[in-house]
Amino acid sequence: MAGDPIGDAAVLNALFANSPQGLFVFDSEQKVTRYNPAGRGVRGLSEEDVLGQGIADFVPGFDASELQGLIDEVLATGEALRGRLVRGKSPSEPHQALAVEVSLFPLHDLDDGRSGLVGVVEDVTERQAAADRLAVLSEVHATVGSTLDVRTTGDELVRALVPAFADAATVDLLDDGAVAAERRPGPPPTQVPLRRVSFAPPSAEVSRKEGDSRPLPFPTPYTQVLNDMRARLVRVSSDDPWLSTDPEGFEPLVRTGVHSMIVAPLLAWDTVLGLLTLYRHRSDPFEEADLDVARQAAFTASVHLDNAHSYRREHTVAAALQRRLQPGAIPRLSAVETAHVYLPESAGGDWFDVVPLSGTRVALVVGDVTGHGIEAAATMGQLRLVLRTLTLRDLETDELLTHLDEAAAQLADASGPGPNPPVATCAVAVYNPVSRHCTIVRAGHPAPVVIDPDGVPRTVEVPQGPPLGTGGGHVFTPAVLELAPGTLLALHTNGLTGGDGDQGDAARRRLEHILASTTRPLQELCDTAVYHMAPSRHDDAVLLLARTRALPPEHVADWTLPADASVVGTARRLVDRQLAAWHLDEAAYTTGLVVSELVTNAIRYGKGPVRLRLIRDRGRLLTEVTDANSASPHLRRARENDEGGRGLFIVMRLSTHWGVRHSRHDKTIWSEQRLDGGPERDAADPTEAFDLTDEAEL
Repeated sequence: MAGDPIGDAAVLNALFANSPQGLFVFDSEQKVTRYNPAGRGVRGLSEEDVLGQGIADFVPGFDASELQGLIDEVLATGEALRGRLVRGKSPSEPHQALAVEVSLFPLHDLDDGRSGLVGVVEDVTERQAAADRLAVLSEVHATVGSTLDVRTTGDELVRALVPAFADAATVDLLDDGAVAAERRPGPPPTQVPLRRVSFAPPSAEVSRKEGDSRPLPFPTPYTQVLNDMRARLVRVSSDDPWLSTDPEGFEPLVRTGVHSMIVAPLLAWDTVLGLLTLYRHRSDPFEEADLDVARQAAFTASVHLDNAHSYRREHTVAAALQRRLQPGAIPRLSAVETAHVYLPESAGGDWFDVVPLSGTRVALVVGDVTGHGIEAAATMGQLRLVLRTLTLRDLETDELLTHLDEAAAQLADASGPGPNPPVATCAVAVYNPVSRHCTIVRAGHPAPVVIDPDGVPRTVEVPQGPPLGTGGGHVFTPAVLELAPGTLLALHTNGLTGGDGDQGDAARRRLEHILASTTRPLQELCDTAVYHMAPSRHDDAVLLLARTRALPPEHVADWTLPADASVVGTARRLVDRQLAAWHLDEAAYTTGLVVSELVTNAIRYGKGPVRLRLIRDRGRLLTEVTDANSASPHLRRARENDEGGRGLFIVMRLSTHWGVRHSRHDKTIWSEQRLDGGPERDAADPTEAFDLTDEAEL
């Protein structure tokens, strides 16, 4: 059935007169022949401004090339185009931004036989603004908080908001020291300094640079937000009185034409962390709906900033604890010259120790506790204390690690049920400058690097023991090396070389090359190693260097005596003669008493021949008596009517330090006397004496 021309015309007239959408008819020359004057953007324009005009003539606020491209596309394909989003300025209200969806439909067989177009333009500004706000929040949620670093979190926040939501953004945090102490809920004082953490864009003209810390001018919107902890939408004009509180500081706002801003508090658990400030100088100012976006973005960022603060606070406490648990000033030793570098970057559990032992020996220790933070630092402190205690008992290195493994397993058991994860790794090297022997043992830890005095790396096969704490009574097999004086030992953690595998092997070879300059000062070598190895900022690193020395033979006197009571006098005469040769006659009487008691006990309760050794070393005199009885001495109280039991007590009182050292086949009781005016002990009343005796004596 044919249509009614009059009816069709009425429909078209009604549509063009009343449609909320913009309707445009273009002829074959792409000129407007009819349009809907009620459409948003053309309201208020005269017909002369629209009819007979091309698309670029009456919508100067839009990108003409973009619109022309859409028209050309439809004319070229003959296919309709629907719902294409286009942004621009309203022709009738140039200050008003518009977002429109454009649909174009081709018209065929016009009067001149050519094609035209019908354009339908729908105003979606409000809908698109809401979508844009959701997109901004989605970007904030997706990108902010990728790390536990305060500055990175601030940078991620401003990048998510600029330029999609604001023309400029800043993040300022309360500056209360390197790490916030326990923050108090409620508003902070208005005079509290705030530190500029982040701003965008990088080229923005700002009065405060990154890292700048100072109180904010008062009274201003910033201090008002700090005071009541509520976000504010602020309309800015050059005559606002608060701008006069800091004319120089606020001058960039006026110069760049900022007309609106949002100041939102960064809050965590009702505690102010800082401020997020957003600025606009684009044509469309912030609206009330934008305030909600700023609040939600600030809330999201606050959670991550609070986590970063907590992590940083724990990291700082753990690092401080970790440093406090490391050895203090390392004494000068005859056995080795040492230097170290200690980088607790991740507040983990790396540690080292240098433990002087009897007989001028020294223990070099490096370890790495699993995990990070305060718990790792506390575990490190426990293990280091246990290891130092075991080391001072002069245990064999393999026995030492066996006991340390048992202690680590108990720590793992205390953490809860389930299979024990590794607690730590550790490497121990004990060097004897008299014999020049070095015993190395390790538990899941990299083997030390050994560089000969001529700078050539030495291949060291140290059997790899399991990590500490896994349980099971593991056996740790030591390796024994003979080292020439000037040999360089380097004990390190994985943080320096990047772990195991090919990467770790390559890093180890690089470290060997760096340490080949064995004559350079050790601290200089430590620093050079850090510069070249470039350890990760996400892991702790330790490097302990030791350059070996040999005790001169003339500082050691050694005799083997038969197990006969008659040799006690001979032992004293030998000692007197040696001390005279060392010009230590003043120590002859005390040393004679010590030697008499130790040799007598070894003959009476020991086995086999008795070995007597004197060592002169750095202001002290060491006396050692060795026998083949491995039984350990222990304290016994001598009663008033006892005829014996007081001799070794006198030895103990005359010695600055004393102890017992065990090997696989014998034991050594040793005594140290100070020769440089250090504290000495005098013999006490024998009726109050305790004595060190062998178990056989009891």
